[in-house]
Amino acid sequence: MMGLMAGKETETSTATAPRTTAPEGSPATATRAWTTRLVVIGIVLSAVNLRPAITSLGALLEEVRDGLGMSGSVAGLLTSVPPFCFAVFGVMAPRLARRFGPVAVVCAGMVAVTAGLLIRPYAGSTAGFLAGSALALMGIAVSNVLMPVIVKRWFPDRVGSMTGLYSMALAAGTSVAAAVTVPMTDALGGGWQTGLAVWGGLAAAAVLPWVPLVRDRGTAPAPEAAAEAGAGARARAERQPPALRITRSRTAWALAVFFGLQATAAYITMGWMAQIFRDAGVSASTAGLLLAVTMAMGVPLAFVIPRVATRLPHQGPIVIALGVCGLAGYAGLYLAPAGGAWAWAVLLGISNCAFPLALTMVGMRARTGAGVAQLSAFAQSAGYLISIPGPLLVGVLYQHGGGWGLPIALMIGLMIPQMAVGVLAGRDRTVEDEAAATA
Repeated sequence: MMGLMAGKETETSTATAPRTTAPEGSPATATRAWTTRLVVIGIVLSAVNLRPAITSLGALLEEVRDGLGMSGSVAGLLTSVPPFCFAVFGVMAPRLARRFGPVAVVCAGMVAVTAGLLIRPYAGSTAGFLAGSALALMGIAVSNVLMPVIVKRWFPDRVGSMTGLYSMALAAGTSVAAAVTVPMTDALGGGWQTGLAVWGGLAAAAVLPWVPLVRDRGTAPAPEAAAEAGAGARARAERQPPALRITRSRTAWALAVFFGLQATAAYITMGWMAQIFRDAGVSASTAGLLLAVTMAMGVPLAFVIPRVATRLPHQGPIVIALGVCGLAGYAGLYLAPAGGAWAWAVLLGISNCAFPLALTMVGMRARTGAGVAQLSAFAQSAGYLISIPGPLLVGVLYQHGGGWGLPIALMIGLMIPQMAVGVLAGRDRTVEDEAAATA
């Protein structure tokens, strides 16, 4: 599939390139085709590695807690580390990319993921485990931000298809890690350290495709370079400092809060849902499989939801539909966590697809490329900051509340404002117009 995708991208790019480019079959054309395929492989392998550090830990959280002597509050802190790292390190990615090139930064990010996943299980202490996790998440954070940049640069006429491939690989990596971590740990001798460390090998594989490309500092293939003359006007416009003041837009704030609340729900789910099922009497392997089902729902819906959203003038109905699924899933976890476990896993998986919806709305709520960039940076950085307390608070409530009643009530309570701000963010308007109106 990757080779077919790369071949289609190469054919399209070659077809749109000026006739002055190298003839088909020449060494230059063959090199470009090989390089393009390498980029596709790098994108897919990197996307696969953007979530296993989180979901593999969720599947073995009880064993990690027992092995390191963690309290529920500290475990909650551990599940809050991902959004914190994404907020802190993600904002550094554009600056690093300007200095070193996006390919070099993503390559370094995958190296950091590999090192962190190999270090944290054998650190021997809670502090060391947190440090190793932070290192891996730092690499994930910068790669998370820059993967869309690489897609746009290398595949400007196939952004949709490549983003779909990227999203599918991300969801697949998330769900597979949740499903196989426990049985793989048992097969390797039952030690949670080995079960977590093995994912470092997958991350190491993601480093390899980028290494030959680092020397080019992320230089795009020849067709894009040939198109630079036609893009000169756009480049000059982008060099001008934008007048947009994003914080004056109510839609920008609504989208930031929506992004933050959906991220809160996602990281609570990834960090704690398997434990909820295990405490209800579900086996560890089945609980991991249930988490995998929840994550796997993002594979098909990552394609469907953005397509439907772009055809609607107002995305509020989709926000409401996803929120209702979330409320039903949380109610099921409260009333009969084991009895209807598979249904709750599916419902929560559908609800968690608010993430691709949020990314789609970022592109729809701004008119210009500069506006999209500003809105994306603002919504994601502010949103991840908003999401930090949620998983930690769940850990505290779980430890001191005597069960999952209060944590699940918190999840239900957060879904209501998520739906409200999502409806506001989905209105048919742009941040440029709002910012100008309040100037």
